[in-house]
Amino acid sequence: MFFSIVIPTYNRLPILQKCLSALEIQTFDPQIVTDYEIVVVDDGSTDGSIEWLNTNTKELSHVKVYEQAHQGASAARNLGVEKAQGDTIIFIDSDLVVTPIFLQSHADALLQGQQTLGNDKLFTYGAVINTANFENPTAEPYKVTDFSNAYFATGNVAIARHWLIEVGLFDLGFSLYGWEDLELGVRLKNLGIKMIKCPAAVGYHWHPAFSLDRIPRLIEQEIERGKMGVVFYQKHPTFDVKMMVQMTIFHRILWNILSVGGLLNERTMKPLMKWLIDRDKPQLAEQFARIFLNQYSVQEVHSAYQQSLEFVSKSSG
Repeated sequence: MFFSIVIPTYNRLPILQKCLSALEIQTFDPQIVTDYEIVVVDDGSTDGSIEWLNTNTKELSHVKVYEQAHQGASAARNLGVEKAQGDTIIFIDSDLVVTPIFLQSHADALLQGQQTLGNDKLFTYGAVINTANFENPTAEPYKVTDFSNAYFATGNVAIARHWLIEVGLFDLGFSLYGWEDLELGVRLKNLGIKMIKCPAAVGYHWHPAFSLDRIPRLIEQEIERGKMGVVFYQKHPTFDVKMMVQMTIFHRILWNILSVGGLLNERTMKPLMKWLIDRDKPQLAEQFARIFLNQYSVQEVHSAYQQSLEFVSKSSG
């Protein structure tokens, strides 16, 4: 089994250094994992990432670097898969730090899954633990908030390269934030590809601790997620997708109740969030912020969908 670890990156040099260093010290059985490469696709970074990669080739012996103009993670992953030499692709993000048994864990789960199913129509889904601990990200314990019920998320998955080629890679129509990996997952699921959980393949997803100055960008992301949710649903107009993107009257009522009709928002909740942050509880502050952040996403997905229907109506008229 030859792994190609495909990593898109954009202006994440400090954590990218930790990500790649962890991948360079993998321990594995060479009879199972014959070799691996790390395919880094730089998406137009301006923070010195390319210069650092090019001047540290001896320490990064498994790394192959490709560059593209800033087009987003989907285009970067597609380029990475096209350039990959391995028979098996692992997708991770450039802010993920893995353990030394990461590759072996995915390999073991893939082989076990193939033996159980009698074929390779599967992918393995590793564990992702969120952390704000930059100095020692792998020290973070698992938390309830780290649980994910996503079918296919590119933070930590391994799959035979030929299935990605057959299903058509990532859809570049997802030009804004959100859903492009789950949409690919729907196509894989329709192809009969099974998900195998692989909790031993742990990745620690680093992001800065929640702070008030991050709120405008987080709101922007939720609005983009709502817009892309409509793109997702239009491609796959099923009830499952409708639930995923929260395009139901149930979600509108639920989040309207939770936000008290919009009264709990970034302005009214600012004192509470600041109080929690000042007491070194940024994770709890972020959970409270999710009340109004998700409300933005729900409002936008319904608004964008209504606009798309009006556009179709006018066009057909």
